[in-house]
Amino acid sequence: MQTEARVGMVVEGQRALNTVHGSVAVPQSTPPPPQSLQQSQIGTLSQLLAGGVAGALSKTCTAPLARLTILFQVQGMHSDVATLSKPSIWREASRIVGEEGFRAFWKGNLVTIAHRLPYSSVNFYAYEHYKKLLQMVPGLKNHRESMSTNLCVHFVGGGMAGITAATATYPLDLVRTRLAAQTNMIYYRGIGHALRTITSEEGILGLYKGLGATLLGVGPNIALSFSVYESLRSYWQLHRPHDSPVLVSLACGSLSGIASSTATFPLDLVRRRKQLEGAGGRARVYKTGLLGTFKHIFRTEGLRGLYRGILPEYYKVVPGVGICFMTYETLKMLLADDDDNL
Repeated sequence: MQTEARVGMVVEGQRALNTVHGSVAVPQSTPPPPQSLQQSQIGTLSQLLAGGVAGALSKTCTAPLARLTILFQVQGMHSDVATLSKPSIWREASRIVGEEGFRAFWKGNLVTIAHRLPYSSVNFYAYEHYKKLLQMVPGLKNHRESMSTNLCVHFVGGGMAGITAATATYPLDLVRTRLAAQTNMIYYRGIGHALRTITSEEGILGLYKGLGATLLGVGPNIALSFSVYESLRSYWQLHRPHDSPVLVSLACGSLSGIASSTATFPLDLVRRRKQLEGAGGRARVYKTGLLGTFKHIFRTEGLRGLYRGILPEYYKVVPGVGICFMTYETLKMLLADDDDNL
């Protein structure tokens, strides 16, 4: 969810922010600025296509760091904590190349791309639907032009849309984790084989292991990303109004991603470990709920155990946001030109 929140902050979040500012700052008698006009000319399908391709390309480029994060996160599950060495990106990357081959950096990336488009689609349509429902609430209906009301609608609608999209596409997210966590022993041979094996061995509910931690992280991710992004963007534009909007968006998007990753990383680590419970026929490690798992990790591995793998997570924030933003903006302009020519 951390990656989805960062992608949404630069892509979908920016669209929502433009709507918020536009409804407050632009009088009805004033014609809309060219940028807003250009955005309005891009249809729903084009937005989904641009967002999906941008997210897929961003995740493909940062897949090696994403896999390193997952491998570090799950290191303490079936190993003696006392024998675990300090996480080293170079050492683990060298092991992957030597034992699994260079292509192993992209293990699970195909299911990541397959997950992106349905997630974006469900999230996009759910957000629009929830936004309309919230705007019909009696208390909010009479204050549509208020910025605080628009922010409230975005927060609540975005959170509900994130929960809906995460639940609908969660099996693909779980399969991605299990494929990426495989090292020398290959138990799952692909997306279809993994789905069939998990269903037959662990039941349908096995496809939803760790869903509670995922849904619990949706709200904090959206709230932190949105708040930090908007605060930094407002401060930057107030003190440096002539800086490039692209530079501002990239910098603020990256910093908001780092802030949300730091705050919610322990929850993401617990989610990954819950997703691997019973994988490959192994015995369960955590026999308690979410809180019990937190306590177990903290007791056996300490506070550092909850942040195992945070470094490669940090490293992928800036390139991930940058690639996604530039790809999205480029595709948006190309698709807008195509719409104009039709």
